[in-house]
Amino acid sequence: MIRPGIQVSLSLSILAFLFLVAAPPGAQAGHVNFFLGSKVLDEKDWAPWDTHTEAGVEASWGGEDWPVLIATDLFGSTKSKDVLGVDTQATTGELGLGVRKIWNTGSAKRVHPYIGGGVSFISAKLEATSGGNKVSDDDNGVGAWLGGGIFWRLGSRFNLGMSLRGSSANVDLYGVSVDAGGGHFGLSLGWGWPAAAR
Repeated sequence: MIRPGIQVSLSLSILAFLFLVAAPPGAQAGHVNFFLGSKVLDEKDWAPWDTHTEAGVEASWGGEDWPVLIATDLFGSTKSKDVLGVDTQATTGELGLGVRKIWNTGSAKRVHPYIGGGVSFISAKLEATSGGNKVSDDDNGVGAWLGGGIFWRLGSRFNLGMSLRGSSANVDLYGVSVDAGGGHFGLSLGWGWPAAAR
């Protein structure tokens, strides 16, 4: 049986995939960078589950002559902790849609600083298990995201970089409104097209 937290991630993955394959025929340029790092949520809302391990993808696509690219991003985070003998887990998932400006600088235009922003669809779940009994609550919210970073083109197609992002959206868990967004910090690895000139 698929766990609820994984179901949320799978649903968001399917949505992100649909947005990627729906790119118009003119989408002749882009980058897909996979992210691994941390998400830091508001301590007053989430302690002791306020620091999560996070993975995701930042995808940018469009025409080579477009001033900005379409951003289609997906992130999932989790934190498990034993609280007074009770196994607890907090998870979040984020689907970010918007635009991203990527600059081509440096030698052979291999250095790419970027910034972007848009709408963020965020889901959150808090679950506790003890003695075979399980209680959980989940909710979804809509908010905003803003992020940036830098990556370097290695060879003709591969990218290596770092990403910094902030997001916000309110959800209700156990009758309390909390912000399920947060600060995202991590490294990225991916590829881009068209191929860079050697």
